[in-house]
Amino acid sequence: MAAINVSPLSTSSSSLRRLSFYTPQNSPTLFSYSHFTPSLSFPTISLRPHTSIKPRSLIVASALNNLSEVEPVPFPVTPEEFSAKLPSDAGVYAVFDQNDKLQFIGISRNIAGSLFAHKKSVPELCGSVKVGVVNEPDRTALTQAWKSWMEEHIKTTGKVPPGNESGNTTWVQQPPKKKQDLRLTPGRHVQLTVPLAELIDKLVKENSVVAFIKGSRSAPLCGFSQRVIAILESQGVDYESVDVLDEEYNYGLREILKQYSNWPTFPQVFVNGELVGGCDILMSMYEKGELASLFKKE
Repeated sequence: MAAINVSPLSTSSSSLRRLSFYTPQNSPTLFSYSHFTPSLSFPTISLRPHTSIKPRSLIVASALNNLSEVEPVPFPVTPEEFSAKLPSDAGVYAVFDQNDKLQFIGISRNIAGSLFAHKKSVPELCGSVKVGVVNEPDRTALTQAWKSWMEEHIKTTGKVPPGNESGNTTWVQQPPKKKQDLRLTPGRHVQLTVPLAELIDKLVKENSVVAFIKGSRSAPLCGFSQRVIAILESQGVDYESVDVLDEEYNYGLREILKQYSNWPTFPQVFVNGELVGGCDILMSMYEKGELASLFKKE
């Protein structure tokens, strides 16, 4: 979420609109939220647990267009709380510190994801947040919503939020550096002094979480591997990945790993030296909220 420099604002705040009212196509509608269905979004895949549906009365409180009318929500702490309490929809958000001072107003295509990143990078500035989901969030609607909140704050205080000041990069989200995939051998034509099965055993026992996938973590080559990577990263897990399709540095790995784990398909995820399973099992545990306890043991 890049900080947006402030220039004179000309867009006026939209009037208060209820959900049952007609809303013009070019006018963004903001919704304040009190509870949300868990949802996690990633650049390449969207994970949406569907085991439970929250009553609509718990989801949409009312239609609000003014920053001052939106109730602040304390910043969640765990990934599960972020999923449950904040929307992964597009919209605007305002972050307040522990002293209730507004620090930053931002736009995001995934509000929960952006706020989770802020909490990790600047936790001392994240006390509470106000959220406005934009209906039909094209670029113009999102910008208008952001300007509306900015204009209201500047009119009230005469100041731009510190995080929105020109040159301030505190709230700029830097893309995380991806770890490299592990290679089990120095090369296909190099004679191994240790059997491949022993290398696998050493790898899974010396690392808390290991995912054997098709392709790399940055470019999975099958949907199941893609989903496993998305789940692991949604949980903030520090894991190692091994490409079972790498015939140069992991030659023969697929067949030997099937024998080692007694599991016929890929991906395969190991935690603390033990096989957890593949995509279906990991997804089922994610939907049941069981992954947090699993990874706490690592």
